[in-house]
Amino acid sequence: MNFDETVPHVKASKDTRQAKYARRKFTNIVALVLSLAAMAFGLVWLFWILFETVRLGLAGLTWATLTQMTPPPNDAGGLANAIYGSFLMVMLATFVGTPIGVMAGIYLAEFDTHSWLAAVTRFVNDILLSAPSIVIGLFVYSVVVAQFKSFSGYAGVLALALIVIPVVIRTTENMLQLIPPGLREAAYALGAPKWKVILSITMRAARAGVVTGVLLAVARIAGETAPLLFTALSNQFWTSSLGEPMASLPVTIFKFAMSPYQNWQELAWAGVFLITLAVLGLNILARVLTRNKD
Repeated sequence: MNFDETVPHVKASKDTRQAKYARRKFTNIVALVLSLAAMAFGLVWLFWILFETVRLGLAGLTWATLTQMTPPPNDAGGLANAIYGSFLMVMLATFVGTPIGVMAGIYLAEFDTHSWLAAVTRFVNDILLSAPSIVIGLFVYSVVVAQFKSFSGYAGVLALALIVIPVVIRTTENMLQLIPPGLREAAYALGAPKWKVILSITMRAARAGVVTGVLLAVARIAGETAPLLFTALSNQFWTSSLGEPMASLPVTIFKFAMSPYQNWQELAWAGVFLITLAVLGLNILARVLTRNKD
């Protein structure tokens, strides 16, 4: 006869453990099923959106889409001026925002980590990270556009740069904080000055993460519409002057998608496909850099 069966309290304890194990197993199965269902629900919508983007975007994508300017209603044309305007403003915003964000991130991670100024900087940076982009657009409108009484590409660049800066600051600070202190101590022990340690040791070790943050910031501003509506507005004609209203792909998509004209709607879907392709490429590049770093 089994010993557990002869002792009542031992048998009761064993039954209790089995009941608890059965409940935990059931709970685990339920949680797993709900998690898989949530994942499947999100993937269905994601693939549906991507499928419609590819199907409708490729249908409106022709050589004229890349070489001709935005047309009037019911006429042939393309998105060349909008593509150029978006590329120019995103590139300049990245060049303006990246150095500021990197230097601020270095300051927070290497020079001043616990002072009141660092705490205030992090607090303001968190606000900018979570602020809706339309708020940034309205701010630049009131400070720049309303003062100069003209929409311009410069205002659009400034609005996009204000979106880039907090992303780069947070990424740079986090990547530098992940660098082992032993690397810095070894460099200091060899007599290297602080600026040399940052430039040659810590920034080189965190380079992949910082570049990834910059690429993610570019991917974010590439599809921003609201800030450009209040700053650069739009332009149906080709212009390379940043002092005038400038066309951009997100604003053109918004305008054409809301119109009743078929040719504009086809161009809007082509623009959506181009932006999706560009953002997807930047995200893949960021993943590749992160993987190589690991």
